[in-house]
Amino acid sequence: MEFLVTPVMDKPLWMWAGFIGIVIALLAFDLGVLHRKTHEVSIRESLWMSAFYIAIALAFGGWVWWSLGDQAGKEYLTGFIVEKTLALDNVFVISLIFTYFAIPPLYQHRVLFWGILGVIVLRGIMIALGATLVSQYSWVLYVFAVFLIFTGIKMLFVGDKHPDIGNNPLLKLMRRVFPISAGLDGQKFLTRQPDPKTGKWRTYATPLLVALALIEFVDLIFAVDSVPAIFTITLDPFIVFTSNIFAILGLRALYFALAAIIHRFRYLKPALAIVLIFIGSKTFIADAMGLEKFPANISLGVTLGLIAAGVIVSLIKTHKPGGHRP
Repeated sequence: MEFLVTPVMDKPLWMWAGFIGIVIALLAFDLGVLHRKTHEVSIRESLWMSAFYIAIALAFGGWVWWSLGDQAGKEYLTGFIVEKTLALDNVFVISLIFTYFAIPPLYQHRVLFWGILGVIVLRGIMIALGATLVSQYSWVLYVFAVFLIFTGIKMLFVGDKHPDIGNNPLLKLMRRVFPISAGLDGQKFLTRQPDPKTGKWRTYATPLLVALALIEFVDLIFAVDSVPAIFTITLDPFIVFTSNIFAILGLRALYFALAAIIHRFRYLKPALAIVLIFIGSKTFIADAMGLEKFPANISLGVTLGLIAAGVIVSLIKTHKPGGHRP
């Protein structure tokens, strides 16, 4: 069993294997127990599931804090909060995708489940590439920091634009390359139908599969922000990967509760923009102050405070008569 202590990206193999085992067990429990039968996820079930995933993520963070030290624990928690908040933007876009393709709530969980599997793989690849770049070229970290500052400023001063799903380049490509059925065939991703021109039976992609592909594409775009953000918080690949994946795992559960009320969090985006500017700036602040690393407790406190303020102000402002409506 000596191979289990073999170092992989600065951590013994058993740590990576243990985390991946937790993820597989959670996905198996979700699909094999909670959603063994196809059903529409209620808001109540969504909230309980989300609370469960957050509790697991925080418990894992407690273990990181205990086993790897308070610095690692604070970095994990900061990364988890930032990634979780960034993931909320996905909820709005996913809702638009489901609406565009008229995907009924009954089948949305199936799309999100398989979407999460793809996201885990894509994030893993991007994080591995990021870790390799940062370890070999230290200046890449400053590129990430500048990118985050620019992204945060852009989020603050450029108004939100609703993405045009119909003009998405991936959707246009899929329509040219693959035959797509006009309607759903239950919860199938592929269906066999006669060609209206030749009468011959052929395989069609259903709107369910197209929606899944677009959700993966959207996450790839959002990962361009989230991966640099976590690397400016910590350079430990284990903390980067685990905090990122735990934030994404709970997104599926949270979607069903937030999709209908995401418009109420109108002040969360400016708060997140300031967080991104702060996270990017602290790389340069640490250098200017001669610090090897920006203090983790300050980073965690500022991040928590800004996100909490964004949530509280949003709920107060949109609760008042005449407040923001979608």
